[in-house]
Amino acid sequence: MNEKSNDIPDWENPNIFSKGKEKAHSTSIPFESFDEALGNRENSKYFKLLNGNWKFNWVKTPRERPKEFYKEDFKIDSWEEIDVPSNWQMRGYGIPIYTNVNYPYSINTKEIPKIDHNYNPVGSYRTNFEIPSNWKEREVIIHFAGVKSAFYIWINGEKVGYSQGSMTPAEFNITEYVKPDTNILAVEVYRWSDGSYLEDQDMWRFSGIFRDVYLYSTPKLHIRDFFAQCELDENYIHAILKVKVKVINSGKEDMTQNKIEVSLLDEEQQFVESEILISETFTAKSNTEHQMELQANIKDPKKWTGETPYLYDLFLKLKNSKNQIIEVEHCKIGFRMIEINDKGSFLINGKSIIFKGVNRHEHDPDHGRAIPYSRMVEDIVIMKRNNVNAVRTSHYPNHPKWYDLCDEYGIYVMDECNLESHGLRDKIPTSDPNWTNACVDRMVSMVERDKNHPSIVIWSLGNEAGMGENFKFMKEETLKIDTSRPIHYEGDYGQEIVDIMSSMYLSPKHLERNLKKNTAGQIGRTVKIGRPRPYVLCEYAHAMGNSLGNFQEFMDVFEKYPNAIGGFIWDFIDQGLRKTSDKGEEFWAYGGDYGDKPNDRNFCINGIVLPDRKPNPALFEVKKVYQNIKIYPVNITEGRILIHNKFDFITLSDINFDWELTANGYIIQHGTIDNLEVGPGEQKEIFVPFEKLNLESNTEYHLKFISSLQNSVLWGKKGHIIAWDQFLVPFNALKESNAIEDLPKITLDDLGESYVIKGDEFKLIIGKKTGVLEGYIYRNLKLLNSSLIPNFWRVPTDNDLGLFDEASQSVPSFDFNWKDTGKNRILKDIKYERINTSVIKISVLFIINNSEQDLSIQYTIYGDGNVIIKNTIKPSVNMARFGMQLTIPNEFNQLTWFGRGPHETMLDRKTSGAIGIYSGKVDELIHNYIKPQENSNRTDVRWAALTNIEDTGLFVSDIGGTHLSISAWPYSLDDLDSANHTYDLPKRDIITFNIDYKQQGVGGDVPGLAMIHKKYILKGGEEYSYTFRIRGYAKDKGDFNTLFKKVPPLI
Repeated sequence: MNEKSNDIPDWENPNIFSKGKEKAHSTSIPFESFDEALGNRENSKYFKLLNGNWKFNWVKTPRERPKEFYKEDFKIDSWEEIDVPSNWQMRGYGIPIYTNVNYPYSINTKEIPKIDHNYNPVGSYRTNFEIPSNWKEREVIIHFAGVKSAFYIWINGEKVGYSQGSMTPAEFNITEYVKPDTNILAVEVYRWSDGSYLEDQDMWRFSGIFRDVYLYSTPKLHIRDFFAQCELDENYIHAILKVKVKVINSGKEDMTQNKIEVSLLDEEQQFVESEILISETFTAKSNTEHQMELQANIKDPKKWTGETPYLYDLFLKLKNSKNQIIEVEHCKIGFRMIEINDKGSFLINGKSIIFKGVNRHEHDPDHGRAIPYSRMVEDIVIMKRNNVNAVRTSHYPNHPKWYDLCDEYGIYVMDECNLESHGLRDKIPTSDPNWTNACVDRMVSMVERDKNHPSIVIWSLGNEAGMGENFKFMKEETLKIDTSRPIHYEGDYGQEIVDIMSSMYLSPKHLERNLKKNTAGQIGRTVKIGRPRPYVLCEYAHAMGNSLGNFQEFMDVFEKYPNAIGGFIWDFIDQGLRKTSDKGEEFWAYGGDYGDKPNDRNFCINGIVLPDRKPNPALFEVKKVYQNIKIYPVNITEGRILIHNKFDFITLSDINFDWELTANGYIIQHGTIDNLEVGPGEQKEIFVPFEKLNLESNTEYHLKFISSLQNSVLWGKKGHIIAWDQFLVPFNALKESNAIEDLPKITLDDLGESYVIKGDEFKLIIGKKTGVLEGYIYRNLKLLNSSLIPNFWRVPTDNDLGLFDEASQSVPSFDFNWKDTGKNRILKDIKYERINTSVIKISVLFIINNSEQDLSIQYTIYGDGNVIIKNTIKPSVNMARFGMQLTIPNEFNQLTWFGRGPHETMLDRKTSGAIGIYSGKVDELIHNYIKPQENSNRTDVRWAALTNIEDTGLFVSDIGGTHLSISAWPYSLDDLDSANHTYDLPKRDIITFNIDYKQQGVGGDVPGLAMIHKKYILKGGEEYSYTFRIRGYAKDKGDFNTLFKKVPPLI
């Protein structure tokens, strides 16, 4: 049975998106009593969850579907079962497809709104249910929380209705279709429909019944909907609570002397003001809806904010003329008010807010879009622990329970309509009347469902769907429901209808230029704004792979301008799917890994967390930059600092404030500052009482401040660190070096092809034809598996590649001719000089491609085994990296370093790396980006060591004062360079060790393009030089710090 209108299937007709559906309304379940309503929905006698294993049939085309499967006598014994909710692709039916802008092939973009009938899979679902006996003579509603993309429903062989709009509920009144005993529910789901033209979001394309299905029962006289709003007085102290209620009488007779009673409970379960806060008596005519508004003054309620998410329980009791309870409805509410002031600041309860946000797709690596509740909790805990205060539901309404969590935990929400036509945004929906009703329905369905959530502070009309009259209609209908929240839509480039200016992927510099000039828009597409409005980056800091460079610079701009209200990182989760390779190795799949065409490869891998929610290195940067406590040095050598409380609503009285003074990474003093009373937004100068020091030579001193939770909270345990800052204390510590006369003697043998230099404990080889250190033996241990060679290549990050392929013709971020430059160097000159009996200097010149001058390397070898290496180059074009690389036997797999850490840091992403001493196994210190690329770098390294289980190995340290960047991998550079997935990386018996001056930043302002800021580039035409030492190490030489402080004399 294929429902058609004028021979056009419903699922190809944009004017048909609903048949037999109930009107949208707030999320609520009827309860029998007040006590019952205090619990969750499962407590209600009038709620029945239908989730579980259903019978299922899947076919590739509509013509193959079992057309009469809904009939009661249709045999389904041979059908398989599928769990509901789920996406059927994640259960082996068809394949998931990942595209960003392009529509999947089944969506015929040349003949809008047609769908390819030769590939439009249909899933047929069947299950049985029984109606509880106490539902007799009541209305029965079936609720589908999310079905993609279109579906028909039958009860006991009778067609009930049809629905599109996959991210908001579809409800049907099935009272006239159900029986007292067993009932048959049949659902026919189409993978693609004309609605798919409006759902072209950057995500995996899934389908099926992926959210809850349940029944609920209402009395004939029923609270169909309600909307609780609050207004605060001019001092943001007292409140007015307004509750709009819609009561429907589906009975055949008028009902008089009915009453609505509103009660409010605080978190201590105490009634606010009185047990009955407000009430109203009314008459409900038969088959009509009665609307009313109740209002009460609330004296100084506790306010809801993202920092203080205080919630009240609102109860609506519907009573009959005998004062008997007909039903009770319940929801959580919060007292908060949104305003935009004349400076364009976004105010919550009178305070200017900066959204430290993320974009979040609903994604689970095993369940697709059918995200489990436990995963939602995990997501919101990660956000809170990492100082994220806002989320954009990109780009569709999320599961209803997500908003409950945002209310409870305290996250500001930009709730976004399920509308994106990215690949066709110049054509639909624009002002086309054929799409008007569908667009408006999607917006209204979201607003009606979600309107009672205090966490939702902005409505968004959609994403990347062009512009036209249809968006004006969407806004108009939204304002008929709710005028308390501002409207956002980035695609309104002319700022015609929005309350908030919005842009995507501006650089900090471009954002600041727009703020200064009071303009909005993208590069080359700006418009002058008459009055200051809030300005948000609805997408910024594209976190694809090794990215999120210069993130701190965005926050610097946000804090500088009153109408810069922050932004939402793209995005929260790497959208990888768990898959097993032919070798049996588990990996994260991206576009194309299922044979899906078209696909956009790994462009879905943009998260600050991995699919299983383990952190990507960028997450640490987010936490640091988003922190709400900032320390500034006033006179750090005297211990005078300034504390800035950047929280908007809480004082620092519940925060522990500890300090540590370190010498070369070792804690030498520490303490706690008690009774830190700093109000929201306030600053306070304090004194850190560290004791006077006896300064040691060759020692750096750092003062670190750590702010942590004094008590456990919903999302974090006592002691959880929420902020820290660290400063170099510029004490005048002496710099000393060892005397040459104290060094042992060394010998040099010229063997024709190499110089062999020997000391008491070491032997090293420098090739006369290669010009590099070919071997280093320390106490009979071979420390080099391969030569120490110049290296100018880094394995390209996703941003480096710039989506580089033949089709796009985009340009990578650096010259790929650097790739083999280190290997293909040409030796121009090599000579040695004996300085004295204990010191030998060997100077080498190489001809290097892409260089304006020769690469110069000087080796100074000392009798104690120290080798000081100085590299100098002036490149003609930008370099990705300037450094040297060696391999070492994998027994030396313990990496210890003094520098930034403990996680990976990059030249433009190191704010989150504290200077300290860190250690770990090389295997554990690498970061496996889903698409392998440059990883595991550590910046500002003073010294590093690779050692074995006997604490013997290789030691390197900075000598020239530039500090080093280092990284170590359990595979080769070529292995990393050629891998497309983590399972492509072999297990080698060597460790690759990179000892670099620096490598360029990673960028991330623009999706898929590095756009690296100038100060983070190794520029062509400039001379670079760095000096480090390398030597063997054994524990009888003392600890690493002792060795570090024994600086050889520079010659």
